[in-house]
Amino acid sequence: MPLSLETISTPVLILGGGSGALGAALQCARSGTKCLLVTPGAWVGGMLSASGVSAPDGNELSPWQTGLWGALLRQLRQQVPQGLDQNWVSCFGFQPGQAEEIFQGWLAAEPNLQWRSGMNLEKLNRLGNRLVEAIFSDPNSQLQVKFDLIIDGTELAESLALAGIKHRFGWEPKEQWNEPSAPPMQQLKQDPFFTAQPVQSPTWVVIGKWKGSLVGNQFIPQLKQANPPFNDCLNPHGLLRTLSYGHLPQNWLMLNWPNAGNDWHQDPGAPFSGSKVRISEHRAAMQNHSLDFLNELQAISNGLLQPANAFPSIQAGGCLALQAYWRESRRLIGACTVIEQDLLPNQKNKLNSKNSIAVGNYPNDHHYPGADWPLAPKSIPWGGRWSGTPFCIPFDCLYGAEISNLLMADKGISVSHIANGATRLGPLILNIGQAAGMAAALCSRGGLLPADLKVRQIQQHLINDQKAPLAPFILEDLPWHSSNWRDQQMAALNENSKTCSPLAPPSEPGEQAQIMELNIKAEDQWLGYWDGIEWPLISLEPLVKMQMANLHGKRITALGRWNPWGPWWRINQLLL
Repeated sequence: MPLSLETISTPVLILGGGSGALGAALQCARSGTKCLLVTPGAWVGGMLSASGVSAPDGNELSPWQTGLWGALLRQLRQQVPQGLDQNWVSCFGFQPGQAEEIFQGWLAAEPNLQWRSGMNLEKLNRLGNRLVEAIFSDPNSQLQVKFDLIIDGTELAESLALAGIKHRFGWEPKEQWNEPSAPPMQQLKQDPFFTAQPVQSPTWVVIGKWKGSLVGNQFIPQLKQANPPFNDCLNPHGLLRTLSYGHLPQNWLMLNWPNAGNDWHQDPGAPFSGSKVRISEHRAAMQNHSLDFLNELQAISNGLLQPANAFPSIQAGGCLALQAYWRESRRLIGACTVIEQDLLPNQKNKLNSKNSIAVGNYPNDHHYPGADWPLAPKSIPWGGRWSGTPFCIPFDCLYGAEISNLLMADKGISVSHIANGATRLGPLILNIGQAAGMAAALCSRGGLLPADLKVRQIQQHLINDQKAPLAPFILEDLPWHSSNWRDQQMAALNENSKTCSPLAPPSEPGEQAQIMELNIKAEDQWLGYWDGIEWPLISLEPLVKMQMANLHGKRITALGRWNPWGPWWRINQLLL
């Protein structure tokens, strides 16, 4: 029986599946433009929910907690009674479903937004230098969508392949942009590693649940050694640290473990091959590998680790994420390209800064089999720990010359392979999507194409957004909660930046006071002494960072939250 066909038109079509699509759809609708979001699955949050990466990295400091990412954190803090200080890989941990509930609530509140789920993108038709029509299908029907503007928020930049758009994929040689961490052309041609590993290895996240109590200083007897291929998964951290890496509320455990864990290194080019058989085999192998890892840890812990019912799926009892955690995709050839030098400390790309629509700060990180790929350092000591240096995402890397009405909103933006290691994280991608949605709304309202839109308009509207104001500019001493936040960001827009005086944050649910004696050994090593023990201290607040420089040896009272998995005390405010 032929599939039923429905035809609709929309000013803006968002191809969904990734966190960037969610951000784009929300901001486009909130800005007054009708849009259609089509997702292949039942969840919309991409990496932050459907992929199970709910102990996310990057944008952890309060100046970078802006836009939809900041709005998510603040709503989670109100709704998760256990708090977000849950693990040691991130400063935040939440159950995937807790984020997804918020996301779907946001979508449902927008009358300008229509969402179709469970539909796969089959075809994109182009007319000259424009995309004009998309065909989607589910088992029973087809959907034909005509549109004026299109935003690609898919995890693997599917529009670039389906529409035959020239794009980048895999490694670039050092000779192309002189990136310090890129391999030379001769090595690319001769070393079989680069053929086997054209992109970073993905992971199929699996969520476990600890049976009984689990505390940060607990000794867990290890019943046996890990079997191949997980032989070294507990080295050097041991079982408790391996499990608590991605600890989540209610003793759920995100298994996204890179060290002989469930990264999947076999045939990483399969998802881009166009072969349904190869793609299906790769998907099944990833899932089985992660389930094997869960089963191995379950055996090592004598059954104390169990699968968690974390996702709405009958597969493996709901412990497998709904989609893979893809670390790299096809990449647009944009009007500009973000390269490694743009991410490093003291980067000098003033044009990127001027045209910025989002700020990230994640340290560069690449996943391959074997030894870590050597990367130029881009971290700095900050607040008792190390943090990545901030960098800008310019609007020009969201669109290219070949297709005039296409905006990218996920990992498919115009970046180099090396730079993608820092730009690919969920918090930043959510905000890049927000900026893409704002741009699409402004284009639709003004009858413009992305290349004709003044970036200043996007920046001004993002700064002054009423629901989730987003910081396009790097102001390291300006936390999201400053009373003059908008004025300072607008001053930067007008190239009239003023000195920022950071303020204390508002009170946080579950915040406690702790009296301690300070031992400030270095900018990345703060210690506090109380109850006969010296504990690590960290802060995400610029004011605390500034004050601590002069408090070595002092006895103070700190407001904050304890993270037993760090272990560290996160200081929000000092009572001096």
